[in-house]
Order: sequence, then structure tokens, then C-alpha cells
Amino acid sequence: MLQGFNCSDMTEFFLVGFMDHPELQIPLFTVFLVIYIVTLMGNLGILILTKIDAQLHTPMYFFLRNLSAVDVGYSTAIAPKLLLTFIAKNRTISFTGCAMQFFVFCGFVTTEGSLLAVMACDHFTAICNPLLFLTPMPTKLCVAFVTGAYICGTVNSAVHIVLIFGLSFCNSNVINHFFCDTPPILKPSCSDTHITDIVHFILPTIIALTTFLIILVSYMHILSTILRIHSIHGRRKAFSTCASHLTVVVIFYGTIIFMYLRPSSSFSMDQDKVVSVFYTLVIPMLNPLIYSLRNKDVKDDLRRVVKRMVLTW
Repeated sequence: MLQGFNCSDMTEFFLVGFMDHPELQIPLFTVFLVIYIVTLMGNLGILILTKIDAQLHTPMYFFLRNLSAVDVGYSTAIAPKLLLTFIAKNRTISFTGCAMQFFVFCGFVTTEGSLLAVMACDHFTAICNPLLFLTPMPTKLCVAFVTGAYICGTVNSAVHIVLIFGLSFCNSNVINHFFCDTPPILKPSCSDTHITDIVHFILPTIIALTTFLIILVSYMHILSTILRIHSIHGRRKAFSTCASHLTVVVIFYGTIIFMYLRPSSSFSMDQDKVVSVFYTLVIPMLNPLIYSLRNKDVKDDLRRVVKRMVLTW
């Protein structure tokens, strides 16, 4: 581990991770391994189920399939390296590896927020314009929405990559975190990070507020429509349509707002590591569980597919 060196010699970072709690290394490794396995199984299960079952070939499940792919993407950018730090003495990550990890993570997290906004619009159409919803959204339009979400994530990630990894790291290569995230990367930099700090706050804020406002306006119209439904059964059905999505939105945006949309002076790295575990590993695990446990269509189709596979064997 290098504490001080010439800028030109900096080729790797040292991830502190959770090494300040050596007695918890094995329990944490076990917990994170289980979380990652459940994440892969849950999201890959949704990917496969929504692909092979013709009844789930609708815009909502097309967006859900992409949401699962994004969850697999950004949890995989973090989890394997984190697990490796528990079992290997070498906790270093190359400069390029750190940049790639950040690029993938930042891009997919931004994409997830955009996808949640698109899914909110889909729920708005289903509840507030049921006649329009009976006509399936054209495939090209669905692909355009999803492509736009990925482009948004890529642009946001690229801007941060240029600003952050264009800095000089002359004083230290130690990152007091378990992955390459913006605040811990900026701390050891010997460059002036004023512009980077401003962009890091403003750009994610604009993206988060835009997508959140789309979701908020959609659900305000949805709530207004539901309150006008006289049938209790109708209200229940309308609520169940968007309950899973709303749960995911609250968890995702609540964590992101707490983590990023606050002054840098309030950061405590030890506390933020715990929060980071939640949004990098736990949320990707919860999303498929929330959608499968609260969605009758997914549960029914899963039973049907499993039954079909059993009969085939």
C-alpha cells in the first residue's frame, strides 16, 4: 500500500473495504456472497421468465426485464471485487479497473432511475388511460425509451469519468471504501476538485430530480384516478398494479437522495459504507423479490413454467 508517491507512478488504488473489522471478515463474506447469489438467481429468473413466457411479452415486462439486467450489471461491477477483498491479501485495484468499475456502476444506477421513470409512465397509461393501454405500446417505442435510459446513464457516467479520473493522485492511493465511488476517490486527490464537486452534485441532481418528478407527476395522476374509482375491488386492483413499482421507487430514491444529494461535509465514510452496501447489493437483490412476491402475474406464470418443466422432464 503506497501512502505517498509521484503522480506518474500511480497505477493502482488500495481499497480499505471493511478491513477495520477483522473479526467480521468471514461473516461479512458469507452474507455478501448469499446476497449476490440471490441477486443473480432472482434477476436472471425474471430475465428468463419474461423472455420465454409469451404472456409476459408486454411493455411492462419488457421494462422489468431491462431493470433486472441493470441490477445484475451494477451488482456484478461491485460484488466480485468486494468478495475478493475478504479472501485475498491483495486489496488493490488498478487505475483502469477502478475507472471501469465506476463507469459501469454509475451508468447502470443512472439507467435504473430512468427505467423507473419510464415504468411509472407505463403504469400511468394502464390506470389513467385504460382504453389506450388496451393497444400495446409499439415495440419500437419501448426500445426507444429503454435506449434513452441507457444513453442517459452512459453520458452521466462518461462525464464523471473524464472529470474524476483526469485528476492527479499524488498524496495517497488509499480509497476508504469497498468500491470506487466518487466521494472516496476525490479525497486522496491532490488536484483542485472544486469543479468536479460542483458537477458531481449538479448533474446527478438534475437527472434524479427529472426522473423523480416524472414519477411523482405520474403517481399524482394515478392516485387521483384511483380515488375516483367507486368499486373497492377496482381500487384494490389499481393499487396492486403499481404497488411493486412504488415500493422499488421509494427504496431506490430514498437511498440515493440520502447518499448523494447532501453536502460533502456531512459524509462519514464508515456510515456511508453501510448505506452503500444497501444500494449496491441489497437493492438489486430486493427488486426481483418485490416484483415476484407482489405481482400475481409473475407468480402465476412462474408456477406455470415450473409445472411445464416438471412435466417435460
